[in-house]
Amino acid sequence: MSLLLLVVSALHILILILLFVATLDKSWWTLPGKESLNLWNDCEWNSNNKTWDCSSVSENGWLKAVQVLMVLSLILCCLSFILFMFQLYTMRRGGLFYATGFCQLCTSVAVFTGALIYAIHAEEILAAHPSGGSFGYCFALAWVAFPLALASGIIYIHLRKRE
Repeated sequence: MSLLLLVVSALHILILILLFVATLDKSWWTLPGKESLNLWNDCEWNSNNKTWDCSSVSENGWLKAVQVLMVLSLILCCLSFILFMFQLYTMRRGGLFYATGFCQLCTSVAVFTGALIYAIHAEEILAAHPSGGSFGYCFALAWVAFPLALASGIIYIHLRKRE
């Protein structure tokens, strides 16, 4: 049982790390050269004075939705980990981790919805930056975090506390 708890806890911490990097790092969309776009700032390299020109990207309603959903997924994932630890030490033997599983399932839905909205609106990014580009590693990390959070939620729902 202790090995199972260790694996579940390690999976949960992995999901937290993936979500933190995906939400806070700067590569949701990679442009040719050094430029990249993230959820918070649009930074482009100015070769004339060799500095980064950054502007806020919060004018788009859909991008605000992605920002909110990714932050919500982080909050839900942290909450479910705290809830798991609380349930682990206070729940009676034989109890199920329904609340923790439900929070993790909500985390996976929030990540899925945020990444899907971003993918659907990729053409708007291409219209604003005609030089092209592709999805960055933060976008890929969000998509990796989605099935892991979904699997974690299902595991928590089926996990039963034993002595």
